Amino acid sequence: MELRLDPELENFRQEIRGFINDVLPPDMRERQRRKVANNADVTDQLRWMRILNEHGRAVPHWPVEFGGCGWTPMQLFIFNEELYAADAPEFDWGGTHMLGPVIYSYGSPYLRERFLPMIREGQTMWAQGFSEPGSGSDLASLRTSAELVGDKYVVNGQKIWTSGAAHADWGFFLVRTDKTVKPQRGISFLIIRMDTPGVTVRQIPQINGEAHLCEVFLDNVEVPADQLIGEPGMGWTYAKFLLEHERTTSSFIYWSKRELARAKDIARGERRNGRPLSADPAIRARFARLEADLLALEWSVLRVLAHEELETPEAAAASVLKIRGSELQQEVTMLQVDLLGLKGARYFDVAPTPPPAPDEAWPDYVPGRTTVALITRAATIYGGTKQVQKNILARLAFGL
Repeated sequence: MELRLDPELENFRQEIRGFINDVLPPDMRERQRRKVANNADVTDQLRWMRILNEHGRAVPHWPVEFGGCGWTPMQLFIFNEELYAADAPEFDWGGTHMLGPVIYSYGSPYLRERFLPMIREGQTMWAQGFSEPGSGSDLASLRTSAELVGDKYVVNGQKIWTSGAAHADWGFFLVRTDKTVKPQRGISFLIIRMDTPGVTVRQIPQINGEAHLCEVFLDNVEVPADQLIGEPGMGWTYAKFLLEHERTTSSFIYWSKRELARAKDIARGERRNGRPLSADPAIRARFARLEADLLALEWSVLRVLAHEELETPEAAAASVLKIRGSELQQEVTMLQVDLLGLKGARYFDVAPTPPPAPDEAWPDYVPGRTTVALITRAATIYGGTKQVQKNILARLAFGL
C-alpha cells in the first residue's frame, strides 16, 4: 500500500521542504542530528522558534488571530513531518502545544496579551506542573494547594516528573483551590514564574544519563491572582482540554518515522560475517513488520485528521494513538540498539558538547541510540500510562 497525497498537498510539501532547507541553520541541524541526549538543546529550541516566528510559522496550529497559519490538519501534518525529517529542533511543546491553546481558549485578555507573544516569539521555556508524588495517573488526587490571600495565591506543595523545570522560566500548574467540593471541581490552573521566592527545583538523575525530569517544591509561593487561567475550580476541565487538544501528537508518528530511517542507516552500515545487516532476511523481516505497523499508525492518524476537518473529532482517538505510538517508539529504538550489538553498550556523555568525531569504528549513527532507547522505556508511562489509556478507551469508545 502506498499513500499518495493530492497534487496540491504534494506542492505544499515541496514548499515546506524548501523553506526548512533555506532557514534551518546547518550548525543547528548538525547538532540535532548528532545529539546524544534525547532532548533538544534549549538554546537551539528558542533560536529555532525565533526563526520560525520571523516567517510567521512558529505556531501554525494556533488560530490565525493569535499567529497561526490557517492551515488544514493535513498541511500541519506535512509541516511537522518535514521538520522531524530535516532534524530541526522540536518546539517547546509545553508552551506551543499545551499552554498556548489553553490561554487563547480560556485565558483573560491580559493573559493572552502577555503570554501568547512570549510563547510565539521563543522568549521563554515552559514546564508543566501536573504530576505529584502519589498523584501521577490519579491526577484528581493532587494535594498542592493555592489559597487566595488578597490579590495573590499562596501556593504550597510538590510536583514531580516535571520535564525541563531546571531550564524553564515559567510553569503552568494544577493546584487545589477548594477542598470542600469533589476532587475534580476543586482544581485550578495557575501560571507561576519559576524564579519566584519559594520555588525550588531539583533535577532527577535518569538511567540514560540525562536529568531532564525534576522535582518542584513550592513553599509559600506568592502568585498574582491574575495569573489564574479562566475560572477557579475549572482546572480539571482545562487540563483535559489540553491533553485532548492535539490528539494526533500523542502518536509520535513523525518521531518514529525518523528513528526508523536512522535504524535503516545502522542496518546498512553495520556488517556481520562480511555482509551488511540490511541483507539479513531476519533483519529485513523485522523492518517489514515495523514498516507495516508504522503505516497502520499513520493511517489511523490521517483518519483522525479527516474527522477533524469535518469537525467531528473522535473522543477516544488520543488514547488509541498514545497506546500504539508509545509501543512503537520502544520497538523502533530497541531495533536500533539490537542492530548496534556491542557498540550499543558504549556510554556517550549527554553533556551539551557534541559526541566524538565519527570514524570507521564509531560511525555517527552510534552516539545517542542507546540513550534514547532507555528513555523511551518510559513512553508507555508518561502522559498517562498505557493501562490508564485503556481504561479511558473502554469508557469513551465502548461505554464500559
